[in-house]
Amino acid sequence: MLGALGLSPEHEAVYGVLAGRAQANSAELSEALHLPASAVEAALAQLAACGLVKSTSDGEYAAAPPALALGAMISERRAALRIAELALVNLAEEHRKAMAGRTISELIEVVTGVEAVRHRFAQVQHAARTQVRSFVTTPFVAVPPGENSAESQVVAQGVRYRVVVDRAVLAEPGVVAETIDSLRRGVEVRVAESLPIKLMLADAELGLVPLTITPGDEPGAVLLHRAGLLTAMDALFEIVWRGAHPLDVSAFGELTTEDTQGADAAAPTGLDRRILALLLAGLTDQAVASQLDLSLRTLQRRLRYLMDLAGVQSRMQLGWYAARHNWA
Repeated sequence: MLGALGLSPEHEAVYGVLAGRAQANSAELSEALHLPASAVEAALAQLAACGLVKSTSDGEYAAAPPALALGAMISERRAALRIAELALVNLAEEHRKAMAGRTISELIEVVTGVEAVRHRFAQVQHAARTQVRSFVTTPFVAVPPGENSAESQVVAQGVRYRVVVDRAVLAEPGVVAETIDSLRRGVEVRVAESLPIKLMLADAELGLVPLTITPGDEPGAVLLHRAGLLTAMDALFEIVWRGAHPLDVSAFGELTTEDTQGADAAAPTGLDRRILALLLAGLTDQAVASQLDLSLRTLQRRLRYLMDLAGVQSRMQLGWYAARHNWA
């Protein structure tokens, strides 16, 4: 937990034991932690240098009050981060000015290899100050579902995330679970019938466009800096976003008794509304049934009932009717 303050696991373990005792010597700490005496003594020396422990006159050690010692370290780190943020702003402006006079070849960088693409994928997200926008399509090569750890970190920093998912992607293993997790963290997700490309945009400064590959080829991507092509990607995203179907996290929540009551009433139940919301979002019958813990037969029976209730003959007609009458 204290790694962010520059402490190793051994340092943290030694300090943790000392914090729970009035005082202890190195031999007692070595026995309690099952660590070599040399490792404990080295940790104590480092902790003392940081002001986290102090030695007593009888050769024992005591922990400095955590609120005082760790609080000071945290304040120092915050101050250092603020200075780094100011430096980032200045460097970004200098970079922007330098980019204005660069050639096309300097504004477009080709990235090849899975590790390089994955690194740039995370880097572009961390570079965003206000928003990240992306198109998600198959196949997944560099960053499979569930492995975009940068998203949660950047969202926690207050950056807005808008994601458009290709409808076919929702049938891929792990995608629904990842989508639910993203929605609950505040990511805005919409579904499009199809997407022309994969895309990741950080503000209006950077864009990453993975390249289509054939089996056996090395994965690649194009990194775009501020340029006319990036402006086109920006416009493309906004056009697709406006026409995509929004996902609501409430459609993925756990069912309550109220949701399932009144299954034979002359109006959609809460369960029916969730079925429609998920189907309109692009999930397959099997995916919807699994998400709502229903049998496929029960799901299809409810859909047949809703079609009869709406007086329509096809699911497409049911979708139009549901949208016009606020059923989903």
